[in-house]
Amino acid sequence: MSPQTETKASVGFKAGVKEYKLTYYTPQYETKDTDILAAFRVTPQPGVPPEEAGAAVAAESSTGTWTTVWTDGLTSLDRYKGRCYHIEPVPGEADQYICYVAYPLDLFEEGSVMYLGSKPCVLYVWKICESLLLILKLSKALPHGIQVERDKLNKYGRPLLGCTIKPKLGLSAKNYGRAVYECLRGGLDFTKDDENVNSQPFMRWRDRFLFCAEAIYKSQAETGEIKGHYLNATAGTCEEMIKRAVFARELGVPIVMHDYLTGGFTANTSLAH
Repeated sequence: MSPQTETKASVGFKAGVKEYKLTYYTPQYETKDTDILAAFRVTPQPGVPPEEAGAAVAAESSTGTWTTVWTDGLTSLDRYKGRCYHIEPVPGEADQYICYVAYPLDLFEEGSVMYLGSKPCVLYVWKICESLLLILKLSKALPHGIQVERDKLNKYGRPLLGCTIKPKLGLSAKNYGRAVYECLRGGLDFTKDDENVNSQPFMRWRDRFLFCAEAIYKSQAETGEIKGHYLNATAGTCEEMIKRAVFARELGVPIVMHDYLTGGFTANTSLAH
């Protein structure tokens, strides 16, 4: 496209991959009393500088993902992003570093332990960090398998196609629902909450459920296909989790999800029942 015919939309958004450290490595940042501070021990891949590895951890455990997305423009990343503000080598260990990350308090739901979801989330920093000191043991299958999911969505003979809404943190409920609609209307079978999405001040769970349900029904009406969205019902207590799941059922949506790594196996079994 020539400069004369380039649209405003193309000027405002350019898709593609950029280095994490350009946005999430901020060595001049002064931590606030309201920040949640964490330290990660990481081993970068050969050729990856520690600043990039530390920034990748901060990004993937807060607002970032592996590529630039148009929905970044619907929120304030500077307000909600995690920041890698300091890196130091591990004494006596070659190519290992302690990366210090500060998270804004608004990223976490009050009275809930779901903030632990930020830590497993950084496991998705693939090809950047070879190891993170986090060990997860999975021992129980989901209550429904892939065949039930295909039956619910009436999709057979091909892979299911879905995505997680990004940025996972910082969007309002209305803009979040807008992104869900655009994805489903554009051809995806389902979309999904990130595990970090619970009931934060910028997007309470009930508002998110309502806007996502609206997006599902609107996209179904326009495409003639069954659509779904993985609504995260994970909460600080089992009672609150069941309350959210029941509300989703009353809306008629086909899918809810539970982060059992942080919610626990007992809560997961209760929800399955």
